[in-house]
Amino acid sequence: MSLHVASLTLSHFRSHRVARLRLDARPVAIHGANGSGKTNLIEAISLLSAGRGLRRAAAADMTRRPEALGWKLTAEVIRDGETIEVKTWSDAGAARQVRIDSKAASQLDLAERIRVLWLIPAMDRLWIEGAEGRRRFLDRAAMSLFPDHATATLAYEKAMRERNRLLKEQVRDAHWYRALERQMAESGAAVHSHRMATLDALRTAQQDATTAFPAAELSLEPIEGDLPETAEDLADALEESRFRDLAAGRTLVGPHRADLSGRYAAKDVPARDCSTGEQKALLLSLILSNARALKARIGTPPLLLLDEVAAHLDANRRAALYDEVCALGAQAWMTGTGPDLFEDLGDRAQRLLVEDEDGVSTVTVE
Repeated sequence: MSLHVASLTLSHFRSHRVARLRLDARPVAIHGANGSGKTNLIEAISLLSAGRGLRRAAAADMTRRPEALGWKLTAEVIRDGETIEVKTWSDAGAARQVRIDSKAASQLDLAERIRVLWLIPAMDRLWIEGAEGRRRFLDRAAMSLFPDHATATLAYEKAMRERNRLLKEQVRDAHWYRALERQMAESGAAVHSHRMATLDALRTAQQDATTAFPAAELSLEPIEGDLPETAEDLADALEESRFRDLAAGRTLVGPHRADLSGRYAAKDVPARDCSTGEQKALLLSLILSNARALKARIGTPPLLLLDEVAAHLDANRRAALYDEVCALGAQAWMTGTGPDLFEDLGDRAQRLLVEDEDGVSTVTVE
């Protein structure tokens, strides 16, 4: 059971005016100087999943400048022997559109068919920055296992925005709140349930693995007070919190007030207090565990996007990472500045050289 990108064509995407690639199922080692367009290439792959990609950019920001004509991505993805044709694009200034096998599709359809996980340098500060980034990290993992998690999250956020508008306008009539709070309660309970199931899956995947990367003890905790779990409990909590929320002008209870806590299990040290290298290793452990959990759940490993993955890894851990990726059977797209970073992969990987000439990226299969 496997999943890999067999062909990829980019048009006017970021620094890539045109790029055409044909690939096999092996990991992809991408090297080139800083600023050559390596991350732009794997950002394109991230758009084979639902959402805004690994940079969380607006569709208009992905178009090549100065032309600003819009962009287009076409890919053939092989999943368990079946070819999935994906086209996604944005015309100048327009929202992103998706077609799967020549039929109009939603991003949820993409999430059902193709699973993509990533680790990028911006995530290296996950444990020492705000709770929002950690929730987003957990939600990406939850969406990989439960594609409808995205729908529940969007429904919750939409209802909460409306409730917050009422709070800011100091509306006190309970009638205006009840329907919104019921929507928040139902979708919020689904969000919480998916998150907790995801944590269980990650714990199991870490326990079952023999790995060079340290296990992380994970828990979901309220930023303050309690974290209601059921729709009934959340509806009651929202109703009870109205007067406090009116004073604050925003909703102070619900799954948006949760935080992901992590500890380096072997050392019993909070992740935020670990060294930079240890924090990176913990993140890699979670990404690999997510990939193993996903393979156990659906039988197919996800596409992995690992940007500048070797930056904080010593030679032994770097070799161990490559062994784990190959054992998993995943097509991992990995970037680095030099080919020497991927020597331990040998012929287990295919290699791409990305170069920049006058602001235009070119990709060469080596």
